[in-house]
Amino acid sequence: MTHPEQPNTEPQDDELQENKYLRRIRSFVLREGRLTKGQQRSLDLFWPTMGLEHQAMPYDMKAVFGREADLVLEIGFGMGKSLVQMAKAAPDRDFIGIEVHKPGVGACLGEAETEGVKNLRVFEHDAIEILNDSIADNSLSTVQLFFPDPWHKKRHHKRRIVQAEFAQLLRRKLKIGGVFHMATDWENYAEHMLEVMKVAEGYSNLSETNDYVPRPEHRPLTKFENRGVNLGHGVWDLMFRKES
Repeated sequence: MTHPEQPNTEPQDDELQENKYLRRIRSFVLREGRLTKGQQRSLDLFWPTMGLEHQAMPYDMKAVFGREADLVLEIGFGMGKSLVQMAKAAPDRDFIGIEVHKPGVGACLGEAETEGVKNLRVFEHDAIEILNDSIADNSLSTVQLFFPDPWHKKRHHKRRIVQAEFAQLLRRKLKIGGVFHMATDWENYAEHMLEVMKVAEGYSNLSETNDYVPRPEHRPLTKFENRGVNLGHGVWDLMFRKES
């Protein structure tokens, strides 16, 4: 057996190589804050019904939600306020959030309970591993990535989650016609996203000008967006549809 840290000299197909690469990517930097009493209470009370654990086999989302509906997955929902707003505004759709920071997960669970949202489940785990292991292929109607860490220093650009391999991982998980929706308040990252996605196999740009789209009504304004506006930054939305 090859040691996990040693190169494998056995021939592997492209998908295995891709998964091996993607498993080394981390979609976050862990900056664990202290849980408030309210966040801890929400985790204790609501995780049993709204929380999903990482597992090696894809979930049956029809069984998870008790129905069959369009499935929206958001990567890195922060404190969860906008995700809860979106889920509340679209009761006919089911939402999954992935976040690694426990205070944000607790806050999201508490917000969902306060707003009476039942069509939301959350993971507290790395997004790449969840996508690879716990989400079925061709199952998602939308993937949302809003205001990810921009890794603004040039030497750190390789750490940005939006890369060619990531685009193809999402392509496997999206249904035909499903949409990958990104937003950022860093112009350089917006340009990077566009550069990656415009050459990504199997996608088409939903922008009429072949670059960015206006913020759709279903994406609420977030504190990150307001912060960017206050700093004089623009905000860029990109939407790419899976065609094949």
